[in-house]
Amino acid sequence: DVQLQASGGGLVQAGGSLRLSCAASGFTFDAYAIGWFRQAPGRPREGVSCISNSDNRTHYVDSVKGRFSISSDNAKNTVYLQMHSLKPEDTAVYFCAAGAYGCYPVDYWGQETLVTVSS
Repeated sequence: DVQLQASGGGLVQAGGSLRLSCAASGFTFDAYAIGWFRQAPGRPREGVSCISNSDNRTHYVDSVKGRFSISSDNAKNTVYLQMHSLKPEDTAVYFCAAGAYGCYPVDYWGQETLVTVSS
């Protein structure tokens, strides 16, 4: 079975940092792109960042550029999202997802982890 287990969320003050992890199993990890998405209450889901495990190319939504960094450990089948300088508007449920042909379309959706940034 395909599994994408997200973890690392929590409550942090504005300006703080968190690192999210996405542990994957059940598919050929290094052939997929892994992305992080988020959804805040009353807002549509948005793509935050993505990494292609085949060539390590990364992508970020403009609102997190310079603050978030995505990385992949192929030996552990895990993707990380390091988040610095967090803002209240980063508060959302974060999901990881996997795509066989790049960041989109998504083939597998993973579990969520809640990030709350207090002002």
